[in-house]
Amino acid sequence: MIPQLNRHEIVFPNPNNANEDGIVAWGGDLNPSRIICAYQSGIFPWYCKNDPIIWWSTDPRLIMEIDKFKLSRSLKKSMKKFNYKFDTNFTLVMQNCSQAPRENQDGTWISDDIIEAYSVLHGMGIAHSVETYLNGELVGGLYGLVIGKVFCGESMFAKVNDASKSAYAVLVKHLKYWGYDFIDCQVPTEHLKSLGATEVAREYFLDRLNKVNMENINHEWIINKEL
Repeated sequence: MIPQLNRHEIVFPNPNNANEDGIVAWGGDLNPSRIICAYQSGIFPWYCKNDPIIWWSTDPRLIMEIDKFKLSRSLKKSMKKFNYKFDTNFTLVMQNCSQAPRENQDGTWISDDIIEAYSVLHGMGIAHSVETYLNGELVGGLYGLVIGKVFCGESMFAKVNDASKSAYAVLVKHLKYWGYDFIDCQVPTEHLKSLGATEVAREYFLDRLNKVNMENINHEWIINKEL
């Protein structure tokens, strides 16, 4: 039986006790403190509109080692046509991600409630966006959360070829410079695997997360042109 969370208590079951699909619990709310606690525990919310909140910790887990990102020659060339910014259009990035078509998916998990909750986390300096611009127009990007030395990637979108991949490459470059450990990509996808992400056992992921998620990194999320 999947445990139900108490709305008045911010605590999660052990993610290692998730069911075979990776579901840890259901219910609760999207209080910023609860979301932060979830990510610190290797858990994330993922559910359809009008359904109860479902909390996951998948096995296997997909992660991107900072040094394993595959920057192809063609992507490196394509990146030069874009401009990039951090955190100037966070909510708009989320809205675009919610509208991006997904293979084998009907609709989106990025509901208005999710957008509102993560926008609050953005205001707290925990959630961030990387934005790709072409001729002044937002054409791609991604968003995620920072937990210690881990960037927890949530979603990305692209309106033109390579716009999201380029944002990801810019993110990796800066995370490496800032001393981050890895990117949590959550659910395995062929797209992210093609960029260098690898599947690991949940137990291994949680062990890595526990070692680094309480470490703080001081930096400003501002594109440094010299990087």
